[in-house]
Amino acid sequence: MSSYVFNIQDIDKTKIMITGGKGANLGELSKIEGIRVPEGFCISTEAYKRVIAENPKINKLLDFLTILRAEERDKIGELCSELRKEIEIIVIPQDIIEDIIRVLSELGENNAYAVRSSATAEDLPTVSFAGQQDTYLNIIGKESILKHISKCWASLFTERAVTYRLQNGFDHRKVNLAVVVQKMVIPQVAGIMFTADPVSSNRKVLSIDAGFGLGEALVSGLVNADNYKVRKGKIISKKIATKQLAIYAQKDGGTKKQKIELDMQNKQVLTDEQIVQLEHIGRKIEEHFGNPQDVEWCLADETFYILQSRPITTLFPIPEANDHEYHVYISVGHQQMMTDAMKPLGLSFWKLTSAGNMFTAGGRPFVEVAQMLASPDMREILLNNMGQHDPLIKDALMTIIEQGDFIKPLPEDKKELSTEKGKIVLSSADILAQGGNNPAIVSNLIERSQTSIETLKQKIQSKSGVDLFDFILEDISLFKQSLFNPQSMGVIMAVANASTWLNEKILEWLGEKNVADILSQSVQNNITSEMGLALLDVADVIRPYPEVIEYLKNTEDNNFLDELIKFEGGQESKAAIMSYLNKYGMRCSGEIDITKPRWSEMPVTLVPLILNNIKNFEPNAAKKKFEQGLKEALQKEQKLLERLKLLPDGKQKAEETKRMIDLLRNLAGYREYPKYSIVSRYFIYKQALLKEAEQLVKANVINDKEDIYYLTFEELHEVVRGSEVDYKLINKRKEELKLYKKLTPPRVLTSDGEIVVGKYKRENLPNDAVVGLPVSGGVVEGRARVILDMKNADLEEGDILVTAFTDPSWTPLFVSIKGLVTEVGGMMTHGAVIAREYGLPAVIGVENATQLIKDGERIRVNGTEGYVEIL
Repeated sequence: MSSYVFNIQDIDKTKIMITGGKGANLGELSKIEGIRVPEGFCISTEAYKRVIAENPKINKLLDFLTILRAEERDKIGELCSELRKEIEIIVIPQDIIEDIIRVLSELGENNAYAVRSSATAEDLPTVSFAGQQDTYLNIIGKESILKHISKCWASLFTERAVTYRLQNGFDHRKVNLAVVVQKMVIPQVAGIMFTADPVSSNRKVLSIDAGFGLGEALVSGLVNADNYKVRKGKIISKKIATKQLAIYAQKDGGTKKQKIELDMQNKQVLTDEQIVQLEHIGRKIEEHFGNPQDVEWCLADETFYILQSRPITTLFPIPEANDHEYHVYISVGHQQMMTDAMKPLGLSFWKLTSAGNMFTAGGRPFVEVAQMLASPDMREILLNNMGQHDPLIKDALMTIIEQGDFIKPLPEDKKELSTEKGKIVLSSADILAQGGNNPAIVSNLIERSQTSIETLKQKIQSKSGVDLFDFILEDISLFKQSLFNPQSMGVIMAVANASTWLNEKILEWLGEKNVADILSQSVQNNITSEMGLALLDVADVIRPYPEVIEYLKNTEDNNFLDELIKFEGGQESKAAIMSYLNKYGMRCSGEIDITKPRWSEMPVTLVPLILNNIKNFEPNAAKKKFEQGLKEALQKEQKLLERLKLLPDGKQKAEETKRMIDLLRNLAGYREYPKYSIVSRYFIYKQALLKEAEQLVKANVINDKEDIYYLTFEELHEVVRGSEVDYKLINKRKEELKLYKKLTPPRVLTSDGEIVVGKYKRENLPNDAVVGLPVSGGVVEGRARVILDMKNADLEEGDILVTAFTDPSWTPLFVSIKGLVTEVGGMMTHGAVIAREYGLPAVIGVENATQLIKDGERIRVNGTEGYVEIL
């Protein structure tokens, strides 16, 4: 066999760069006992490379293609058309033709063949490229086969294939094409099999699509297919489609569409026995490749043939557990309003500083809750908590509980333990609810934390090497004790309980919805809302100086503060920004990931926000906004108490309500503080670790200081101790992160890989309403601004912000908007808390809001009922 042609049986996964993804996988399939693969051969990438290299015009066109961007559709179309024409008219070198004809004569020149493209960037574990290159079926005769080999080469430059490569960062010159030629199997039935359910992602459920004739009709989406779902040899679901069309092979070559006879249109394509047999084949293939597979198959003369198998690249990974028990994982990111993939150092720090049984998957943190669901007491606490954080998580958990089979009851001793744990938190909340109207509780908690942060800043300066890691671990341990102490947790729970009590009782007694939203405006000690107002004060300092404003409009440099002092007012402007950074510079978007650049590291991030404030507001806006919110809250309180006094038992109801209002207003500000204290410490730890990284760079242990972000805290500790690093591991994790960024994390995931989706259960909503969670009351209309990155935030006062999620770093934008819509969040997440404090109608937890709502559309946000209308 030459270097240009290989029999399929001689190919394995090591030959992917020679035979492409499809060819390599077919070679692997042919080696699995009991799996039938049609005979054939592969024309290697060496043939393609030789043909391309010998044509200067093609190489010139490739040069032009390389500099294009994915959005330049017209130019891509023109270049691709030229490239395909050029490749299709190339004369294949005679020695390659002779190798192809030699193998064809052995297999039978007069047979029908399938001629299929097989790219080197195809059917890979991380990206499938499925359907990007062409396949030709039922090709007869050596001249026709040779012609279609050239067509396959040319299909590397279809517009869809080129755009896909541009979007996924593949170099056109580094992607080569092999061509697979296989004997044509003429099937009665064909289809696709997923060894993990593509809808739910459940790895235990196998899904089969089946139709009459060739599988091309299903793959191209021309016809409906039967769908069967199988779990451990048992068919658990059958959907029999009406099948009006099929594609069949023609006697003289090629294919044709054909109508299916009426009495066959609703017939089950595969028998139950064949469905179970196919599941067995699928599981065997999955076991061989070691991950879930997307398999093309056909049935001819009662024999199943496998035509292709590729990894399913869209599945979200499952957290690793060291047992075979059933586990339930809930997303931390959806509760913390940060669903982006995190780097390993970020994940390990979050694990160190958080409570709970944390796991990671797809670059995201998850908490395992199966044991909590097994205990009635802990289950109640968990569901109540999730009801506040993210009702869609709560509903998904209810679905799992209702299934009943999976959650095993805890032994008696563990039940008692979990109940006691629950009582600790609940009793602290009760104590606060009875005597928590003293605002000094919050002041004292904040003062203790601030003192602790200042002490940390001083002590960490003298630490280095291994001592630094020991010191950080000790500090985290002490910090967690204060963060999760009963009083701190009790304050947060007391606020949630008071808010719920007020909303329920006032609705019952006076018929008003969500009064706690107005009563929460402009409370004291809210570090996050103060941060948004403080940036308005920075704008006030800069506003009188046109030269400074002009300079800021044109700067993209993180060192802009050094140049600022050259302009009139520059010294004052720099001092105002520096003062802001000293208090809030540890914040940033996605701040639960310690590796994310902080405002102090990238101060230019704040420039658009400052310019927005100068453009949209008059001087002294911060004070006016706070006073307006305070006035509205106090007026609402007064009106409520007056109306309550007129009711039966009115005096008692008014006194109870007054206590709850005081509790809410005195303690609500603390809800935002624990996150501030965590990220304050993170920045101090990060600065110290980056100093260590600089020493590692100087010692030639690592290439770049930010390479430490791809190690866990424990691994970095070992690197500092031993002065050695595994760059294969770092590079592997860099590639994994690229993949993880493309994945959408689920709210709830099981150890079977099943993504359990929650739903909002509400009635009597307007037609076409986009439904979410009402977290801050009121109704507002305005222009939707769909913003996914803060630096692109060009807002006018009165715009409605639509985004995936908002963590505290987004708060400075809240002063410019009059409504909020997010895809992630719950009643007590940061965006909701700040929206209430600023008096912004808000609907959050709106699935796919950034796709459903277009930038610039006029929308109505109903924060009382929890829906958005596109006007």
